[in-house]
Amino acid sequence: MCELLGISSKVPYDFRAELKNFFKHCNENPHGWGIMYKKDGERRIVKEPVSADSSTKLPRLVSQLDSQNVLIAHIRYATVGAKNNENTHPFERYDDSGRRWTLIHNGTIFSGNVLTKYKQTQKGTTDSERILLYLIEQINQKIREKNEQDLDAEERFSVLNQVVCDITHRNKVNLMIYDGEYLYAHKNMKDTLSFKRTEDGIVLATKPIDDGNWIPLPMTTLLSFKDGKLIREGTNHGNVFVSYKESMNIFDGMNI
Repeated sequence: MCELLGISSKVPYDFRAELKNFFKHCNENPHGWGIMYKKDGERRIVKEPVSADSSTKLPRLVSQLDSQNVLIAHIRYATVGAKNNENTHPFERYDDSGRRWTLIHNGTIFSGNVLTKYKQTQKGTTDSERILLYLIEQINQKIREKNEQDLDAEERFSVLNQVVCDITHRNKVNLMIYDGEYLYAHKNMKDTLSFKRTEDGIVLATKPIDDGNWIPLPMTTLLSFKDGKLIREGTNHGNVFVSYKESMNIFDGMNI
């Protein structure tokens, strides 16, 4: 299973220890790594379709990383799409207002055809990239409807909340998304995505990466963070992903 890491902080914070611990999980996720961070105020993405422990680029990047207000990182276990750079997270796209969106995903889209058409236009072959393309299309549609240059924070959250509701039925959708202002997080798989507090912020991770006080993130509800604080909570859509094995255990417990 892929793993996600997200960081939001009021003041720049040295997260290199958390990053090093996170990338140690690459043995279970050997098919790629990626990171979004900021350098001189500019958002940068670095990624490779190789295991993090075999990268010559990653150790130098982490050791030289400046303190950050926001950061997301991903280690990949390939389930959909070949092991190449086009299928390695994070993914990014610009909407019609010029806003830049960055996404990382853990999960698989099994059902529903709302994302199918993007197979013709995406750069890679992952369902994760198709989620981002669907989001961008919905954002652009809202921009056209309002005939505005850009959407405000509440409007963007509303669109993303609806996108999450649209794609989570019977699908595995753990997400982190950054829009230049807010870090969004969502999970619908049990025993994944927890958070810990820092002095001025929050760290989110698929699995605990140290001995800190890790608290499970709420299920099936989109959350947005800014400067390390929870700003908005979306609709509790209730679409918990239940694996085939879990569903069989449920039936066994019912003595059917």
